[in-house]
Amino acid sequence: MLISEVFYSLQGEGELTGVPSVFVRTSGCNLRCVWCDTPYASWNPEGIQQSVEQLLCAVEAHPVARHVVITGGEPMIAPGIRDLARELKQRAYHVTIETAATIAPDGIACDLASMSPKLLNSAPDATQHPTWRKRHEATRWQPAIVRAWLSAGCNYQFKFVISHPGDVDEMEGMIRSLGVEIPPHKIQLMPEAKTLDTMRSRASWLSEVCKSRGYRYAHRLHIELYGNKRGT
Repeated sequence: MLISEVFYSLQGEGELTGVPSVFVRTSGCNLRCVWCDTPYASWNPEGIQQSVEQLLCAVEAHPVARHVVITGGEPMIAPGIRDLARELKQRAYHVTIETAATIAPDGIACDLASMSPKLLNSAPDATQHPTWRKRHEATRWQPAIVRAWLSAGCNYQFKFVISHPGDVDEMEGMIRSLGVEIPPHKIQLMPEAKTLDTMRSRASWLSEVCKSRGYRYAHRLHIELYGNKRGT
């Protein structure tokens, strides 16, 4: 697998915020979000080829951690990802899969499916990247695949990246289209931000939306603690 980085940090997003975790970031993505904060794993995928055995050794180098986050890019397109997840589960790790939910789980070992379907605010510029714009828009929302993840037998959470108040209405329409009852507390709204100032400015109104509609506000702890840096 092409691996961008493996690092030990605190989970910065979602239900497990603050939990010490080893992050395995695959390189490569089937989307091209305009605000992507890991372009080295998507727009310009870079990394080194590593085997499942090498990755297990890298994870086990942090003996305190019992949580592993498999992320990307889009980790579900990485060859060997199911082998890695299975081996981690056999070693009693808690496994989170961070995915845009455009690729079916197909039995992947997983404790927490952290799904981040992309809203229209993610689309790349149509003038600068016309081909990717079409591919991105055709791929970013796959209701049948999301339903497959919901039926996969693991815990789940939704994380939506919100830039503007209108994004919340779009998100709610997407959730309704699933035809599955999703409790509001399983939906986390995360301010689109690469800097602490931007995150705080959007938090002021996004937190009020969460209070009024019952969603969870998803702070981005890693930006608070470290800034927008690799390996955090």
